[in-house]
Amino acid sequence: MTLFLSRHVLSAALLAAALAAPAIAQVSYTPMPLDSGFGKLDLSQPSIPPQQIIERFTDKESEFRIAMANYTYERSVRVDTIDDDTRKVDGEYYQVTDISADPDGKLYEHVVEAPASSLERVMMSPADFQDIEHRLPFVLTKEDAGLYNITYVGKQPIDDVDTFVFDVKPKVIEKNQRYFQGRIWVDAKDYQIVVTNGKNVPDDTRKGHEDLSPPFMTFRQQIDGKYWFPVYTKGDGVLHFSGGNGYLSQDVHMRETVKYSKYKRFGSSVKITYDGQEVEKDTPDANQKPAPTPPASNPH
Repeated sequence: MTLFLSRHVLSAALLAAALAAPAIAQVSYTPMPLDSGFGKLDLSQPSIPPQQIIERFTDKESEFRIAMANYTYERSVRVDTIDDDTRKVDGEYYQVTDISADPDGKLYEHVVEAPASSLERVMMSPADFQDIEHRLPFVLTKEDAGLYNITYVGKQPIDDVDTFVFDVKPKVIEKNQRYFQGRIWVDAKDYQIVVTNGKNVPDDTRKGHEDLSPPFMTFRQQIDGKYWFPVYTKGDGVLHFSGGNGYLSQDVHMRETVKYSKYKRFGSSVKITYDGQEVEKDTPDANQKPAPTPPASNPH
């Protein structure tokens, strides 16, 4: 999120200097608190080497990324600013988008509901929309695994799902690139990510041009008996805008909710292949596996 201009106005010279300043940096953050469904963390080593687990789940995540391109679904996004004095919403962005496919399999986004935004203290930035589309439903494929340090933490049950837990951190922050940093929980049977808890980094901390995002947590559910799809993302945090160069400093409490629903595979004759082999066939919904339980959503 970027800060709206305060009553102080930047001069053209100050604005140019702010935009030119190479001050984009990774910042510390507090992860989202875990819900009651998370059991005790077992710090003992797994029965198979952690690197083998990483190879298995990143391979499966590569398959999933390909498979997801063959599904249509609906995505609803709600971003609120909270007045911490009254604990009430004082600004909101809301949009419902239908992701559909044409007969040739090309995906399209169609906005079906989008009331006028009432956000006043911040505004949605291009990075925010890219995060919503690509990074909140975090997928860690074998092609991307080399960008990260992936560290085994332990084993932990989430409701009825046994998981391996890993910490994920980018090895290097490249200019004009964004990454995930945080913790992931991987199903110990299906070797797919089921929960993600962290933050997209780096924040843009240039004074007068800050672009910040809150920590978030994404839950997945096994939709088709084979792949775990994102179904719910919650984000909550206070963004600290430092001001400078004519801007007022302020803290803004942000709350973000993204829901993914109505998943449907299109084109039953379409084959999904990975490394030259077919990797998915239609599976009855009866085989759907219970998922970690997302928290009850707050309408505001």
